[in-house]
Amino acid sequence: MDKLKMQTTNVVDENIKRIGEMFPNCLTERLNAEGRPEIAIDFDQLRQELSKDIVEGQEERYMFTWPDKRNAIRLANAPTTDTLRPCREESVNFDTTQNLYIEGDNLQVLKLLRENYLGKVKMIYIDPPYNTGNDFVYNDDFSQSAGEYMHNSGQEDEEGNRLVANTESNGRFHTDWLNMIYPRLKVAKDLLSEDGVIFISIDDNEEENLRKICNEIYGEHNFLADIIWKHTQQSKNDELHFSRQYNHTLCFCKRIEKLHRFYFSRTEEDNKNYSNPDNDPKGLWRSGDVRSPNFRKTLCFDIIAPNGNIIKAPDNGWRWSEDSIKEKISSGEIVFKKDYSGIIRKIYLCDQEGRTPENLWEGVRFGTTRTAAAVIKSLFDNKQVFDTPKPHELVMRMMEIATIEDSIILDFFSGSATTAHAVMQLNAEDGGKRKFIMVQLPEATDEKSEAYKAGYKNICEIGKERIRRAGKKIKEESPLTTQDLDTGFRVLKLDSSNMQDVYYTPAEFNDRDLFEENIKSDRTDEDLLFQSMIELGIELSAKIVKTEIAGKTVWNVSDGYLLACFDEEVNETTITEVAKLKPSYFIMRDSSLANDNVADNFEQIFDYYSKDTFRRII
Repeated sequence: MDKLKMQTTNVVDENIKRIGEMFPNCLTERLNAEGRPEIAIDFDQLRQELSKDIVEGQEERYMFTWPDKRNAIRLANAPTTDTLRPCREESVNFDTTQNLYIEGDNLQVLKLLRENYLGKVKMIYIDPPYNTGNDFVYNDDFSQSAGEYMHNSGQEDEEGNRLVANTESNGRFHTDWLNMIYPRLKVAKDLLSEDGVIFISIDDNEEENLRKICNEIYGEHNFLADIIWKHTQQSKNDELHFSRQYNHTLCFCKRIEKLHRFYFSRTEEDNKNYSNPDNDPKGLWRSGDVRSPNFRKTLCFDIIAPNGNIIKAPDNGWRWSEDSIKEKISSGEIVFKKDYSGIIRKIYLCDQEGRTPENLWEGVRFGTTRTAAAVIKSLFDNKQVFDTPKPHELVMRMMEIATIEDSIILDFFSGSATTAHAVMQLNAEDGGKRKFIMVQLPEATDEKSEAYKAGYKNICEIGKERIRRAGKKIKEESPLTTQDLDTGFRVLKLDSSNMQDVYYTPAEFNDRDLFEENIKSDRTDEDLLFQSMIELGIELSAKIVKTEIAGKTVWNVSDGYLLACFDEEVNETTITEVAKLKPSYFIMRDSSLANDNVADNFEQIFDYYSKDTFRRII
């Protein structure tokens, strides 16, 4: 029976394996930090493989770099042994919901999600901290335990120092921000589906750098738009030179060749210029341009009208070739003016799937910071418990063009949970079954803030409560159409591994330590179940049923895909009944079997009843 690793995949090892498959001559061996041999890449040889000229030394080339960039890449690739622990008491509809709310450092959480949601997320929206000279909270020191990190998430260390005081006089003003955002975007790319899209809100301070980072991670050819969102209708007279009324939203896709066309739903305003003055059987239409946008001599030809009139070409020529125009006249797409002085192209409303989005978003359908603040106040008893939230209408418009009815939407800078609100609202309006994954660091609220005074000690408490209240309000407003609307969420919290250190590095412990319990004393069976689900790549929103077989608790995940039993003194009766259910995976503790006889018969029982079941121990 194999043993679960209980840590995420080592991305570096996977990358080395892929390079080795392509360029076997670039593989070499070296001694690692512990003095053990390991496979590595001969980078000089690899550089030669990637050049048609002789590579003798480093050459100048176009690149975007900053201090510690290589360390930021290392952080993205480094594996983690952390886990996610379920919190039923803070969840809503824990057993039935498909939505997730995850508390913890988003870099670590993204690495864990990569195990379960690789290539499954259709859309990511993030509104990361803007680099405005104020502090932003993050900590990428992997020498700290998750418990210590949770302690530090209050923004101050033991001596009261800020984790990151990123003022412009810092000297690393851009560097610190880049080192924070780069590894997170790098890991997030792995979660996107082949036709997935990421939207990132940002202001002028880091828009240029963020664009370069995304060009590097996602590919310049996968850039879709820099959407300008007008976030306020009010002029700010306290600005020194210009009143800034917009933010950027950078939009990139995973693979542009896999991406569908984007359409907004058409509005009455979009359709106001369509009519049917000639009772065309195809219905409403408007006239379209027949001129070529650029001069082409081959498109400059005369058209002979039915009455013999000669219709001269526009200055740049016609939009189509002579044969194409004849076909369009024959089909009725092009008609002659009544006096035969020109031609008219008909664009039919029935042929329009929707409205192609523009890159300037303003108006009621996109919301403003003022309307977003008003929504927060209306949900929280007229208290402004969160500053500068994004309007849920803005995120809804992103989902309208980038998702389908059952898509997974991820936001790993969740803040006040605007994205979760948007998912529920859009599902209520179009009957969709979209699912959200919110990730947020439990950053402490200021003791002087309205949020703290209202009882919300950290941002996660605000986000979870907003989802509860917004979901309740949406259902109350449309009770007949939202009966099946999923407004629940399963709360998971980032923590250190459920396993003792001896589990991962047995060579560092003595024989006595090895016989001690390898699971931490404060961890529950459900904690172990979720860490097992992470390693086996099972979605963390999967259906979980707690059952009893021969007097022992057995967890049934995804209708029998995984069965797990973490009880002590498990006998052959339980093992036999589990095997008869033919799960794809069965997991138990190393110490669970009642005695040596049960251990001896374990494999034989499964080989007889369910030989294809993968058996794992922790």
